[in-house]
Amino acid sequence: MGYYNSHVDNKRRKKSVVMPAAIGIIIGVLIAWLLIAEFGSGGNDAASSGDDSENTTEEQNSEGSNSTNENSSGKTVNVDVTSQVTEVVSNVQNTVVGVVNIQNQNIFGNQRTQGGTGSGVIYKKEGDYAYVVTNHHVIQGASNVEIVLNNEEQIEAELLGSDMYTDLAVLRVPADKVPNAIEFGSSESLQVGEPVIAIGNPLGLQFAGSVTQGIISGKERLIPVDFDQNGVVDWQAEAIQTDAAINPGNSGGALVNLEGQLIGINSMKISNPNVEGLGFAIPIDHATPIIEQLEEDGAVTRAFLGISPYSLSDIATYHWQNTLNLPKDVEAGVVVAQVENGTPAAQAGLEQYDVIVEFDGEPINNSLDLRKYLYNETEAGEQIEITFYRDGEKQTTKATLTAQEF
Repeated sequence: MGYYNSHVDNKRRKKSVVMPAAIGIIIGVLIAWLLIAEFGSGGNDAASSGDDSENTTEEQNSEGSNSTNENSSGKTVNVDVTSQVTEVVSNVQNTVVGVVNIQNQNIFGNQRTQGGTGSGVIYKKEGDYAYVVTNHHVIQGASNVEIVLNNEEQIEAELLGSDMYTDLAVLRVPADKVPNAIEFGSSESLQVGEPVIAIGNPLGLQFAGSVTQGIISGKERLIPVDFDQNGVVDWQAEAIQTDAAINPGNSGGALVNLEGQLIGINSMKISNPNVEGLGFAIPIDHATPIIEQLEEDGAVTRAFLGISPYSLSDIATYHWQNTLNLPKDVEAGVVVAQVENGTPAAQAGLEQYDVIVEFDGEPINNSLDLRKYLYNETEAGEQIEITFYRDGEKQTTKATLTAQEF
């Protein structure tokens, strides 16, 4: 009896072990079959996708390229390196030239020395001549000026005229030496963030034709200028701000939009260890009338009053009430240091130590305001109303401005 029960129990145990094992094997086989089918299908899709990708790449590369490279599989792959920027540079690079400032020095006889180099832009070809615009400070003090073309040919240039206030100068060279001229664009329509290209000769002619790219960082920036380096601001230049690299030697070079049009004349940068990417260019819309005057007349004609101005802020406050007898509420203006005989100021009755505070109702706080109003807001032949203080008394007079060449 005991044997039967033990035998039966053993048989039952064997059944209970065998059945789940068999079921597990069957399920495992089914799962494996499903996985193989799934991966097989995926592998075919990937292979198909890879074939499409390879075909697409081959089709794209067959459209045209500029260079070839060999990949790891030994196939030759064409790479298209052309872009809108490279096309613009290719079209306009030969219109940007080097400008060499040559100065005669009487050391061991009459000796010609290079006073410095900058850049210039060929902006017009007409008849027998081609015309180049550059910066005033590039050619300042030059006895002779030469330009260096893109092919390194050096040509003597004639200086037609220059203007200190706008920092522009115009040169003339024989037209048959020059390949082509750049097209003017519009600086007024520029947008902040718009891509631009700067072309010039940074640090000298050894880096001639250097190209940098950036964006318009700002418009209508006012940059203080001290002409005589006495610490007093003589002028404020309106400029385009860009982060395209502009270095010494780039001065007078081209700032170009992606249409290949000249939209600015590179002029200056802020040099400071803590500053990066602050370059400035003269807007072409402001430069154009100055360029035309320099080309035609050799000078820029502006309205002329005929006084030597001093900002009230440059005079010790002791003299405001004790010498000039100004009311205490007058804290800004322009002191007339001298009146030239026969000038509009003399004819209007202005005298030494008068303090001008308004032109045509507009506040004149310093000598910079006075110049900007005369040069930017008026023309020769116009009449302006001048408000001033004399011995503490507020008065007005009118002056008819004349022309003066600068």
